[in-house]
Amino acid sequence: MSGITAQFCAEYARHRAREGRRLSGEALRALPYLRSGPLARQWAVRARSFDAFVRLVLEPAHRPLAILDLGAGNGWLCHRAARYGHRPVALDMRDDDVDGLGAARRLLAELPGLFDCIAASFDAIPLESGRFDVTLFNASLHYAHDLTHTLTEAMRVTRPGGLLAIMDSPFYADNADGQAMIAEKKARGATHFGPGADLLLAPDFIEYLTQERLARATPALVWTRHRVRYPLWYEMRPLLAYLRGRRAPSRFDLWTARLP
Repeated sequence: MSGITAQFCAEYARHRAREGRRLSGEALRALPYLRSGPLARQWAVRARSFDAFVRLVLEPAHRPLAILDLGAGNGWLCHRAARYGHRPVALDMRDDDVDGLGAARRLLAELPGLFDCIAASFDAIPLESGRFDVTLFNASLHYAHDLTHTLTEAMRVTRPGGLLAIMDSPFYADNADGQAMIAEKKARGATHFGPGADLLLAPDFIEYLTQERLARATPALVWTRHRVRYPLWYEMRPLLAYLRGRRAPSRFDLWTARLP
């Protein structure tokens, strides 16, 4: 890991800790079904995304799936997928114990061998080609620097006929709304991120996705959007934004593509 990347990861972990994302015990085991605390509202959205992933990907499988969880964080999805009988691998560039792979090891301390952890970037996955049935970007693809390269690397480690999935990354119908979101993020950076704002805003992440961006990055794939029914307050966001004269908000949903 380069010096700049290591500094970013350390500052990001500090920021996540300030947000209250360091979980342990029953709260960590409960994810994504966190029912109380300041993050419960966010996890209520992510739980709906995961339910769609279970319904559309995990439950229809007639055998254990080899799953690569890219951006696995504290390992909550690997923990759940393994309980369904699948064989997940957690990959994240962050190894801290806030909500990086260090936190995932708290789950593994209770259930050793439930899943494997690999500290690495999804731009250079240190695993053999064609190993996985499902490669999932778990609230992480918007952290890519080069969308084509990142998706090509994900395709490399997925078997022919396997599935790529994108969960909980912000999608916009209009590219202009995504650009407006980036401008807003930078404008409020000092307030939101505090002293570490310059470091956290420095990387040139893509920040958001559109259907057109996906199509350009992976011309060989056909992506399908699976619309997720989120809580009412979430579904009302576009109407409220319109009434207030603001840009349209993003949506998460679940996107999948089958490799040839």
